[in-house]
Amino acid sequence: MAKFIVEPHFRLQEWVAEEKGYFRDQGLDYEFRELIRSTEGQHHNKGGKGAFQSIEQGREANVSCACHWTVNVAASNGHTKLYSDLYSIAPSGIFVPADSKVRTPADLAHVPISVGFQSGSHYSTIQALEQYIPAEKINLVFEDGMLFSRMERLIDGRSEAAALFSGPYYFAKQLGFRKIIDTTFMIAAMIKGSPEGEDVRRYFRALRSAQRDIDLRPERYTHYYKNEFPDRFHAMMDTRRWGPGERIVFEPYTKEVFEESFEWIAQHHIFADDGMGSGQYDRSTISFATQ
Repeated sequence: MAKFIVEPHFRLQEWVAEEKGYFRDQGLDYEFRELIRSTEGQHHNKGGKGAFQSIEQGREANVSCACHWTVNVAASNGHTKLYSDLYSIAPSGIFVPADSKVRTPADLAHVPISVGFQSGSHYSTIQALEQYIPAEKINLVFEDGMLFSRMERLIDGRSEAAALFSGPYYFAKQLGFRKIIDTTFMIAAMIKGSPEGEDVRRYFRALRSAQRDIDLRPERYTHYYKNEFPDRFHAMMDTRRWGPGERIVFEPYTKEVFEESFEWIAQHHIFADDGMGSGQYDRSTISFATQ
């Protein structure tokens, strides 16, 4: 039987579980692939456009993740299965340069905001700003929308505003960029192929142990963010000042959450009507009871 493929995904848990031997302690026969670092942060967007496209193209790891909106639609189209035993939460926000005239969320009307197409930053930016700005005044820009690309454009002065999460979120704060609004979003896990249920349980039990360690002493592990960042930024990074990032919540991603999210996506016309898929929870999800 093939080894279980583990890939870090812009969070600390996999790195901590590997360091502490939690995968091995669970009896998981696995291969740890550090593809994020080896591709300078490009790996998460290998579809060339956005998170949905990368899922559509296919991912290598047995368990991967993306924002819950995209996984919801991808699973409804049969590209993956949403793993319904848990979800996670990522800190995110919209940042502008320190000298920007933008001071409030309402000031972002018509301002180009760099986001990832059909990715968490796309949905969460709309969700946060529609409290302040009519839809026609929310100006989302998808060029160079990959997480590190839009972070680089902001740092290099080539972007007026950018939606960032996790490590880049903390880095922007460290460098003095101003956060205009928080846009925290949910992330859903997804299953590739037909891995053994017990292997999936072993994997998430290891991440649960890692989550406990991160909760207790995050400063011991924030150095792992450097494993995900392009080399040019390493000398500038002080990860001692950074937070724990994405947090795994070991509670079910319920049918009610799935259906409400699906309805929100449809109402905002982020996908064509014929691209939404079935929207059926039972056909789109899978559970292996992590507990």
